[in-house]
Amino acid sequence: MDDLERELRDLGAWLEPGGPPDVTARVRARLAAPPRRRWRYWLAAALAALLVVALPPGRAALADAVTGLLRFSGVVIDTAPASAPPTGTPAPWPAQRPVALTEAQRQVRFPIRVPTRLGAPERVLVADPDGAGAHRVASLLYRGGTLRLDAFDGALDTVFRKRTAGADVTFTSVHGNFAIWVGGPHALAYIDRRGSVRMATARLSAATLIWQEGGVSYRLEGDLTRDEALDVAGSLD
Repeated sequence: MDDLERELRDLGAWLEPGGPPDVTARVRARLAAPPRRRWRYWLAAALAALLVVALPPGRAALADAVTGLLRFSGVVIDTAPASAPPTGTPAPWPAQRPVALTEAQRQVRFPIRVPTRLGAPERVLVADPDGAGAHRVASLLYRGGTLRLDAFDGALDTVFRKRTAGADVTFTSVHGNFAIWVGGPHALAYIDRRGSVRMATARLSAATLIWQEGGVSYRLEGDLTRDEALDVAGSLD
């Protein structure tokens, strides 16, 4: 099985078509017909259309094979080659500041859940407030900041942009919800409320698990294997 077939099978497992018509006779007729050389390209096009129509936007990953972009839960994953990884000290996210966990909960419009596998965070950050003072992102930091859990409203526009050339990008799940694992170092930049990429915030990110649950999007980043990240994600309290 080549990469195309494997990825299509992985994505196809998440399809939830609502009451499709009975097309048994037509499918049987197609199967009885002689095979055609370009069947894989027709299958790819059909599955791409089904992904757009049949999957809820908050759960589905929307892939653009032409531009090499994968959009999911407020994160854009760019698989195009990057000229060079970011270097230097990244700028903080807009109006980022440390707060107590209880204060952070008052500063955002979504519930902040703590993974029981990690316990209470060492530091908590909030960033990018709107005109009413509600912050866009809350981050829980562990292990001196090398392990972090970013949480943000899943209904928001794109919040992060990743460039993953050379990194392993695979599909998985958290509590039955679609998730994406980026298994290697990759560039990460913040996208502000106006939709502009804050290039000054770009940095080299560690392996990351991305998922959405209860209308909240999560980004777990750190020196973890995929199984370890899934264990932490599954322990959100």
